[in-house]
This record gives sequence, C-alpha cells and structure tokens, in this order.
Amino acid sequence: MKRRAAASPLAALGQLLTALVLFALLGAGPAAALEPVKISREDTALDLTKTTEIYTGRGEAFQVSTAPGTDGIVRRIEVRSSSEQHRGDWAVFALANVSEEQLERVIVAPHFRLVNSKLFWPDLGSQRILGITPSEGFALDRQPSEEADVFRITLNPGSVITFVAELASPDLPQIYLWEPDAYKDTVNAFTLYRGIVLGIAGLLAVFLTILFVVKGTSMLPATAALAWAVLAYICVDFGFISKLISVTADDERIWRAGTEVFLAAGLVVFLFTYLNLNRWHQHLSYATLAWVLGLGLLFGVAVYDPAIAAGIARLSFALTGTVGLILIIYLGFSRYDRAILLVPAWALILVWLFGAWLTVTGQLANDIVQPALGGGLVLIVLLIGFTVMQHAFAGGAYQLGLFSDMERQSLALTGSGDTVWDWDVARDRIVTMPDVSAQLGLAPGTMHGPARNWLPRLHPDDRDRFRATLDVLLEHRRGRLNHEFRIRAEDGHYHWLAIRARPVLAATGEIIRCVGTIADITEQRNSVERLLNNAVTDNLTGLPNRQVFLDRLQAILALAPTSNTIRPTVLVIDIDRYKAVNDQLGIAAGDNILIALTRRLRRLLRPQDTLARLGGDQFGLILMSEREPGKVADFADAVSKAIMVPLSFGAKEINLTASIGLVSWVDQQENAAGLLNDAELAMFRAKKQGGNRVEPFRPAFRTSGTDRLQLEAELRRAIERKELSMAYQPIVRLADAEIAGFEALMRWDHPKRGTISPSEFIPIAENSELINQLGLFALEQATTDLAEWQLSTGALPIFVSVNLSSAQLLSNELYDDLRAIIAKNRCDPSRIKMELTESVVMENPEQARLVLTKLKEAGLTLALDDFGTGYSSLSYLTRFPFDTIKIDKALVKDPSDKRAVLLRNVVSMARELDMQVVAEGIETEEDAQQLAQMGCDYGQSYLFGPPIGAESIGRLLKERFPLMKRA
Repeated sequence: MKRRAAASPLAALGQLLTALVLFALLGAGPAAALEPVKISREDTALDLTKTTEIYTGRGEAFQVSTAPGTDGIVRRIEVRSSSEQHRGDWAVFALANVSEEQLERVIVAPHFRLVNSKLFWPDLGSQRILGITPSEGFALDRQPSEEADVFRITLNPGSVITFVAELASPDLPQIYLWEPDAYKDTVNAFTLYRGIVLGIAGLLAVFLTILFVVKGTSMLPATAALAWAVLAYICVDFGFISKLISVTADDERIWRAGTEVFLAAGLVVFLFTYLNLNRWHQHLSYATLAWVLGLGLLFGVAVYDPAIAAGIARLSFALTGTVGLILIIYLGFSRYDRAILLVPAWALILVWLFGAWLTVTGQLANDIVQPALGGGLVLIVLLIGFTVMQHAFAGGAYQLGLFSDMERQSLALTGSGDTVWDWDVARDRIVTMPDVSAQLGLAPGTMHGPARNWLPRLHPDDRDRFRATLDVLLEHRRGRLNHEFRIRAEDGHYHWLAIRARPVLAATGEIIRCVGTIADITEQRNSVERLLNNAVTDNLTGLPNRQVFLDRLQAILALAPTSNTIRPTVLVIDIDRYKAVNDQLGIAAGDNILIALTRRLRRLLRPQDTLARLGGDQFGLILMSEREPGKVADFADAVSKAIMVPLSFGAKEINLTASIGLVSWVDQQENAAGLLNDAELAMFRAKKQGGNRVEPFRPAFRTSGTDRLQLEAELRRAIERKELSMAYQPIVRLADAEIAGFEALMRWDHPKRGTISPSEFIPIAENSELINQLGLFALEQATTDLAEWQLSTGALPIFVSVNLSSAQLLSNELYDDLRAIIAKNRCDPSRIKMELTESVVMENPEQARLVLTKLKEAGLTLALDDFGTGYSSLSYLTRFPFDTIKIDKALVKDPSDKRAVLLRNVVSMARELDMQVVAEGIETEEDAQQLAQMGCDYGQSYLFGPPIGAESIGRLLKERFPLMKRA
C-alpha cells in the first residue's frame, strides 16, 4: 500500500510533464521555446539581432515559452504591456551563462542605424524598446542614454534566462549585448571621433563664411551653405543636437529628415553656382530653380512625414551625383577650367554616394560605416573648399606680377582681342587664329593659304601696295610689317584691316615666318573720316563751315591784288523769325527747312562761288561769278526771293524772309575775318530795320557796332554804380480823372551822355544776361517806393505796374524772387501789377501759363500790354489769367473810321471777361471822354502827366490825397 501511495503521485507528475511537452511540440501556445545564446566571460560584445525573434500584433498580453533551463524544462510565461506607447509588438531572446562566474552585461538597442535604413521611406530612428522582462527576477532597469535603449542585466553562473522586450515599433534594426566597460570604452572612442569631426566641420563652415565676406565671389556662399548643411547633418547624426536642445525621438526624425533635405539642396546649389551653369543655357537656371524650390517644399513635408522627405532627398543625392558627373565630363571636354578643377572632389562625392547606397541597402553592415560616412562628408567639404579657394584666388600670382615675359605677352594678346596672323614664308601659307574668314562672312578657311589668295579680295587701290610691302620685307630681311588695307567681305562691303607683324629669321638669315596680329579697324577709320569731315563741313547741310569759309576767303583775297578778274563779294544771310518757327514746329522741322534752303541757294551758284553755313540759321556766300555792282545787287535779290518761296511742311505752309548784308572787296589791306565782320554788321543793320531786306555795308556801321559793345560794358558798370533809377507815369481813372496807379519805367542817368532812353539800352540787356538783373532792380525799387508812399500818406488805393521780360518769365527763380521782394518791403501783392507783351508770352506759351498762374495765386495782378499789335490772339485772354488789357497807342491813335468800332468791341469784350482796360497814348480830352463813355477804365499818356521821380510822386500823392494819412 505504501508503494502505491508513493507511486501514484509520481505517475500523476509524469503524466502532467508529458502533456506539457506535447502541448509545446504541437504549437498550441502563442509562441514556441527558443535557443539561448551562450555567454562566457570572454564575450565582450554579441550581436543578438539574428537570434532575437520579433512578434508583431500580439496585443497587450504576450505568452511565450522560455528556453529550456539547466534541467531541460521549458516553462510558460506571460508578459503584460507596461507602457501606453506599446502597440502589441514584442521581441524574445534567451541568454545562457556557461561560465562559473556571475556576469554583468548591458543590452543596447540604438535608436537610429543608417545600415539597412532603406532608400525609399527610410527608417529615421525612434525609441526601440520600452522595457524588458526576464523569465526570472524583476524587470530590467533602463540605463540613461540619448542614442539607444540600454538595459543592465546580471546572469548567474549556469543560468538560462529568457527575455521578453516590449517594442515601441515593429522594427528593431540592431540589438547588442555588451560587457559594460567595453561598451563604455566604445562610446568614449566614438565620442572622441565625433568631436574631432564636428570641430573640423564647424571650422570649415565658419572659415568659408568668413572667406565669402572677404572675397565675395558667388561660389563662396554656395560652398559655405554646403558646409553648414554638412555640419547640421553631422550634429543630428552624431547626437549633438540633443546636447543643444531638448528633443524627443520623434523630433529627432524631423531634424534628421530636414538636415538631409538641407544637404541635398546645398549640393544642388553648389553644383549650379560653381559651374556657373546660367552662362551655358538659361533653361539650366530654370531647372535648378525648380529643383531647389522642390527641395525647399520638402522642409514642410518633413514635419508631417519625415520618411517621405528623407526618401526624396536621398533620391536627389543620386540625381545630383549623376547630373554633376555628366556636366563635368561635358564641360571638361569643352576645356572649362572650373569643371576640370572639380573632378577630384566630385569623384569623392560619387564614392561617398556609392558607399551610402551600399549602407542604406544593408550590403555594408559593420558598425563603423555610419560615422565613417559622416567623416567622409567633412572630407568632401574640405576638398571642395580647397578647390573653390584655388579658383577664387586664381591669378593671385598675376596680381603680384609673378609671371614670365611669355605669359605677359600671351595675356596681352588675349586681352587685346586681336587676331593672330601667321605667314609661313617657306610654305607660303597664311593662317589666322581665330579665322578671319568668319568676320568677312566667308566660309571657314577661305583666307588660309598662299598670300596671293588675298590679292583678289583686296581693294584695287591697295593690291600693289600690299604686294610691294611683302616683297620689301622679304628683300631686306629686317624691319616690321605695319600695313593697313581694305578687303572685300562676302556682302560686297570693304573692311579696313591692319597688320602688325615681325619677321622670324632662320640661322641663315632668311625669313622663315612672319607673325603678328591683324585687327579690323573699320570703325576707327570711319570715325576718323567723320571727324575730319565734321572739322571742315557742317554735318546737317554738308556745306563748308565757318573756318573753311574764312580759309577760302583768305586765299581769294591773297590772289585778288594779282588779277583784275578777282573781285569777291561776301554775303551774310540770316533767316528772319527762324527761332520762332523752330520753337513752334520743332527742331526736326527747323533742320529740314535749313536743308531745303541750302538746296535753293546752291541752284543760284556757279562753280567758282562758295556757300557755307556760318552757324545756326546764318549762311555765308563768296560771290566770284559777278563783279558789277548791278549784277551783285540782282544776285542778292535773287537770293532773297529764293528764300521767300513758301515751304510746305506737313499740312502747313511756311513763309520765310532773310536779312542779307553784303560787302565787296575794295581795300587791299582787308583780311578775311574783317571782310566777314563787315558783312555781318550790314546784316545786323538789315535785321534792325525790320528784316527782309538787303543792306550793303557802309563804314559807319563799324562805329555803330563799337558803340553797342561800349554801351553794354557801360551798362554793366551802371548797375554796380547805381546809375539806374525808376520814373513813374501816372495811370488815371477816366471816370473821375483821379490817379489810380503808376507804371514803373527805368531811366539811365549816364555821367557823360546824360539820360539814355530805355529803348536804347533795354534791347542790349535782352541780348545779354543783364536783363535779369535789371528786372530784379525794377521790382525791388518799385515795391520799395510803393511802401514808402504808403508809409507817408497812408493806405492809398493805387497800384504800380512793372514790366516783365521774356528772360524773367522763363526763369525758374522769378516766383521765389517776387515773393521775397514783396515780403521784404511788406507790400500788398494785389497792389503790384505785372505787365507782359504778347510777344513775351508767345516765346513759350506753356511755360508762361504755368508761371503766370503761380503769380496769380500769389495775389499779384497781371496785365497784357500792347494789345492790338503783334499776334493779337484772343485765345490768350482765356488761356492766361490776365486781369487787365492795355490797348496799344497805335490802336488808340488810329485815324481811320474803324477806330471807334475796334475800341468799342475791345472794351466790351474785356468787360464781358471781367477784365479792366487801360488805354495808352490818349492825346486829347475828347479822346479820354469818348473812351470813358465806351467803358474804358484807365488811361495813360503824357496828357495825364509825364514819368517823374519817386520823390515827386510822394509830393503829388500828398496833394491829391491829403486826408489819407489822417484817416
């Protein structure tokens, strides 16, 4: 009975173990038992990746069979998830301590591993293991690490332990078992290496940036950007970014993708900038810009899906390497120096890309390949930096003058742009580099060959000279070839070429070669011809200019005493009102008029006569074909009539007249300049008489001209000596004969000649710059006198009229000068009336309108003087802001029956336009009464008083307005 009792428990235990074994063998559980990895004391590092089993999608509770223990029993354990990040993925591995000592080890699972990370949708790293539960004992403790999941374990002698790892993702690129000290030494070694690489990369980036600031060439910023991209990539890949800022595993994926995109874009920009691809084809610029913009968009994609951004960036690396290789080969064969200099650096880039491809595809899987690739990037940037510096500072020796005479001559020839001309005398063959045939529009090589082949294309006048020059050079065996000639191009035009060459002598003294340069000097020769032509002719009409005219006249005068048949007559022709026509119709129309007049005058000449353009609208004529005074006069009339024939310009007909002065040679002592000056004096007298006339010279004209110059000089001194003064002529109201204002008139009290009339010195001032000074003096003095009158007699209801010249009206300073003068003398602007004639306004109507509008806005009143003469355009009354019309005395004194009708209409029109009317030149009381009845406001003439001085005006005002001061 005891045996049975004892046997029964043993039988039951055997049956239970048999059932468990069968259950395990049949796979009834969720996971099977696994083989343990044996560990001895000598094993410092074991790769557990291949022996680790991965189970995906097993939920929060995971059951697994342990590895058989030392007793051979397979146990069943269940592990539950301990983290919310767990997604049901598990890893299982077993370790067996076969030594007789207790072993300390660390389990290491790196967050990111470039090996086998894939080209498309790469694994950019993340936390791998959330926790590890052993089959015996407590859960493992996590060790602090920013780059890997590290857990420390202890294995007892002879123990077999199964470990269940709770995974954060189904991917576990690598899991290692390390001896703690060995792992620490390995980490320290890699840390030292990474520090060195990071330091070199940082120095490179800073150095290239400083170099860009100093040198400033376009390739340096692109290289600096590439260096900063490499530095950013290494900072992330070596884990340095986590030392700078706090990043999670997911953030690190974004940073890693971003730096890969940055690196890809930097490589594209560098390739484009260094090879200067925009110089080869504009489409390359567009393609590169699109490429870089596309990579730029990947920065945004990296935030949402780093894997896609990194995959496209890696594809961009491959494309950039391929395209760069093609471009370097093509441009290298085209002898582009930048492409040739880039060959070593790009070869290293291609090797790096090939190694990176082997790594990400898993074909290169050791632990040092990832840091080695990081160091390779720094080496690439270093080599690129040397290449860029070599090119950027190329020519430094030249800048210091460190080059040979041969190099200096070669550089000078290249810089001059001339063509090399090489004549092999022994073989009689001429070669030009580059081929001069292309410049002449000929087929390539046409001008290569014997020297005689050049002769048919040379200008007929240059052939013999060209042949003789070469023959003389060969005969004398010394000297140099310096020859200019014309050669016919394919289009039939001739080009001027210049050869500068020297002979090369053999040992025998014979010329074996002649080498030099040949240049196209067509433009230079044409420019010289134009300059020479412009020096003697007028470029508009083609007539001789003033200097040639004087030379010919002097030559004729030198022959005149030797022959009775030579009696020259000089005519100076000036077109009347040409400036007005030129201003109205434009410069082009004025030029066409001069050309037409030139043709007309040429038809009147004979071969011995000379016509020249002296300047502007002035022509000179040397008449040799006529000597009789009557015939000379007839010729001058013919010239005048030819000019008076109407000219048609567009839809307009232009009528011109001329003032002609002539002088005949009678004094054998007279020179050309004096004779021309006499003719000009006669022309000025004709113009002064109203133009459209022929005026023979008289000796008295010389005195007149001299007096005019003397008067101008004295007028300048009169301004400085204050010999000028103002007189004021009363303007009365016709309704009550009361003084309403005064017109300011300038007087010149000459110390020797007495009072000089304004009609004598004002025209002189208008023809010089003195008119502006006189105008400012008149304004200043008139406003000063008005202020003094008001100060002594009170606020008088009077105004002062001041005449305005055309030079003042066209001056940009008139408005400011008027405001300054009025403010200085504290005058009421409404008491100042500016008078302008119609001719002054006509010189520049648009400018006049702008200036008068500004004067009107400033408070001044405006009067249109001499109305009824000149152009008498009624449109001025509406276009310009006039307040007053001054009827000219010629219209007031008109003796015809139509006088009253005209005056009545003018006055009526002015009143309708709300303008005041001043009548000048009233001679009788009856005329004054009649104008008053017509509605004329004011009158001005000697009938009401002559111009008197300012002091007399002051006394007159006190008499006429005795109560104003008291009021």
